[in-house]
Amino acid sequence: MEKVRREPVKVSLKENIEYLRDALGVEKSFDVIQLDVEYAEREMALYLVDGFVKDDILHYLMKMLAGLDAGQLEGDTLSRLIKTYIPYVEVETTDDLNKVVDMVLAGPTALVVDGVDEVILIDARTYPVRGPQEPDIERVVRGSRDGFVETLVFNTALTRRRIRDRTLRMEYMQVGRRSKTDVVVSYIEDIADPEMVQKVKDSISKIDTDGLPMAEKSIEEFISGRHWNPYPMVRYTERPDTAATHLYEGHVCIIVDGSPSVIITPTTFWHHLQHAEEYRNKPLVGAYLRFVRFLAVWASIFLLPLWYLFAIEPQLLPDALSYIGPNETGQLPLVIQFLMIELGLDMLRMAAIHTPSALATALGLVAALMIGQVAVEVGLFINEVILYLAIAAIGTFSTPSYEMSLANRLIRIALLIATSIFHTYGYVAGIMLLIIMLARMKSFGVPYLWPFIPFNLRAFRDVLLRSPIPLKNRRPRFLHPKDPDR
Repeated sequence: MEKVRREPVKVSLKENIEYLRDALGVEKSFDVIQLDVEYAEREMALYLVDGFVKDDILHYLMKMLAGLDAGQLEGDTLSRLIKTYIPYVEVETTDDLNKVVDMVLAGPTALVVDGVDEVILIDARTYPVRGPQEPDIERVVRGSRDGFVETLVFNTALTRRRIRDRTLRMEYMQVGRRSKTDVVVSYIEDIADPEMVQKVKDSISKIDTDGLPMAEKSIEEFISGRHWNPYPMVRYTERPDTAATHLYEGHVCIIVDGSPSVIITPTTFWHHLQHAEEYRNKPLVGAYLRFVRFLAVWASIFLLPLWYLFAIEPQLLPDALSYIGPNETGQLPLVIQFLMIELGLDMLRMAAIHTPSALATALGLVAALMIGQVAVEVGLFINEVILYLAIAAIGTFSTPSYEMSLANRLIRIALLIATSIFHTYGYVAGIMLLIIMLARMKSFGVPYLWPFIPFNLRAFRDVLLRSPIPLKNRRPRFLHPKDPDR
């Protein structure tokens, strides 16, 4: 990444003002404000962005400075200001005007004083932010109702509220030559593998781009690679308790300013199939919920192509299951019906996203009654196709990870097409290729299918069953935690 050259702060206030006015575009941007003030018979200038500053704090500081006389700033003016006459917690200084520009655009206020070769930065900023409501896609029946928001400091505070470990680290980084996006790498130093932490930090520091308009999604694409692989290499969460749980296991979390989603690394295939609801119930109930969720996910991938295989090759079915095949084939080939409904479901999903909530019910009625029912009556689709596609859709919506559900949908379509072309060989070969692809994937050096491939009996038992918390006394081995015993 190209490094911006250093521009030293001058003793002359006029020279500093000329540089900062041009760099900040004071006269071109209405929200970038320069306040020319005079306190203690000394000329000063304040630079701030309207909307980023807490007006009451800035007003209080200006009132304090207005009460000074010339004698109070004699001698070491800088030291007197920051230690005595600016009573605020977050105050720092810098001798680089380019850093002043970056900091002002990020929110803090800069105080430039005539005759002082350093600039005082007052971090009295605030951002427009919503409340920490419960995330829509990670709801639980019983549990905490707070969720991450778009402000970085709030998200780190929500995490620290649950982890009061003295070795919890929040390491600050900036990414983007123009956007200067704030990124925090979070981990528990006494637990996380130092090599894993360094690998994550190195991958972030190597990002060379103008900006990150999509925040955490842009970060993920830069650090995970495998751009044409549909399966997610990291996990997203908007729940502070979920992030805290993974930090205690030894994972590394990436928090990006402007995004309510926290990235969890490294992750395996099975991480995307777990949900907080399983751990908010008794172990037996949680194990049942996990079993039902796994059943729904597998059905969303394999059931539809399997039924289609039985429909085109009924001789594969035993006599006791001969009723599974379709009684009628309809006006269109079955594979065309499947693909049309798949595309229709995605169209309906996108329409629901862009439809105002007041009209969502009407949209559902139109899709279910006017389109679905009429399509069956005119012979465009058959009832069995709609039934099995509905089962697959339910399995898709039951997948906790939205990214995983979309990947599974693409795999289902590919498996369906392979089955239609090569029949039994296409179905079997498609499943084998899927397993091989997943087995070859790695997330920051961790096998994607661990503990299934490579196999670990104890860890795989914890994947299939929701074990009681008192019995989970070991951290996941694949993370190589410094403290493996809980």
